[in-house]
Amino acid sequence: MFGTYVTGLINAAGHSLLLQALAVILGTFVLEDAATVFSALRVQEGGMPWYVALLSLYVGIVTGDLGLYGLGFLAEQIPFFRRLVGEGRLTRGRAWLSDRVFMVVFVSRFVPGMRLPTYTACGFLGASLSRFILAAVVATLAWTSMLFLISMRVGKFLIDHLGAWRWVGAAGLVVTLMLAGRIAAKLQQGKS
Repeated sequence: MFGTYVTGLINAAGHSLLLQALAVILGTFVLEDAATVFSALRVQEGGMPWYVALLSLYVGIVTGDLGLYGLGFLAEQIPFFRRLVGEGRLTRGRAWLSDRVFMVVFVSRFVPGMRLPTYTACGFLGASLSRFILAAVVATLAWTSMLFLISMRVGKFLIDHLGAWRWVGAAGLVVTLMLAGRIAAKLQQGKS
């Protein structure tokens, strides 16, 4: 289970703040929201300081976002992909995105299933990297902080009422988040 993976890494890190931070950062590359929930639970248990968890989440998530941008940028360098999209579409896409980078990136952080296609498209279309980074950082600060605080509250409840079963409750929270994201995405597709 993912929670066992993250907490296992954090436990193995012992009291080393650097190793704890690295464990959380690596966790964000697998599942961002799950890493956030399980990190908050570890903080609530006293297993790591809140500032290490939160800063590590920010670093890991924004690094992952930059990685997606980079994948799009690299794909654009391959002539096959440029031909597949076509110069006309590339030109129109760049023109449309140029003044909307911040809002497109910011909003996609909150819409389930939109980060991968949006962030890679930003890289592919050569969107302003500075605007992309600013939007990714601001959106990550908002979303991750909110989810972390909610998870801290839920974590306190789980520790107080479920004891050894708290990880099952945390896994249930992660599954609920994932299902809610899928349902929201389906509802959004239905409106299109």
